[in-house]
Amino acid sequence: MADQRINDKLKEDDLVARLRARDSSAMSQLYDMYSPTLYGVVLQIVKVEEVAEDVLQEAFVKIWNSFDKYDASKGRLFTWMINICRNLAIDTIRSKQYRVSNQSENIEADSRTYYYTDTFKPEHIGVRDMVDNLNPEQKQVIDLMYFKGLTQSEIAESYNIPLGTVKTRVRSAVKHLTRIFKGRA
Repeated sequence: MADQRINDKLKEDDLVARLRARDSSAMSQLYDMYSPTLYGVVLQIVKVEEVAEDVLQEAFVKIWNSFDKYDASKGRLFTWMINICRNLAIDTIRSKQYRVSNQSENIEADSRTYYYTDTFKPEHIGVRDMVDNLNPEQKQVIDLMYFKGLTQSEIAESYNIPLGTVKTRVRSAVKHLTRIFKGRA
């Protein structure tokens, strides 16, 4: 198990070095490795497959154009990319254009969304199981932030919880999840 972690780390380090060198084949490899999972995360937030595809494309362009900002000492590559995707998805659902177009969606589009939403589940990468191990308050804020796309301020306002309490719950949940991820890696 430890040998596999070391091997995976070396592969990721090599990929990061190639991306920093602006190797476009490394970007293709990155896309092949991570796009299905990132697409699923985006789709969980935006709920419409065409929008999720657009957001994912925009995210990979942003990843490529801002790769010099990735700092491995602050976290794993996947975590950095998922945050970019999540933030773009949230920006999308907050946009006026999205809200207007979403209101005019027909029933057929809703049925397609259900099909695709049903095919990706966080359980496939084990995230749901890890989140389910959190205490109820931590689980609530993580569900609302990462699976529903709410901000900490929106959670505090909607659920009448002090903002500081929401931030503390998120911070402790992320620390707990980090320990779980490290145990699995």
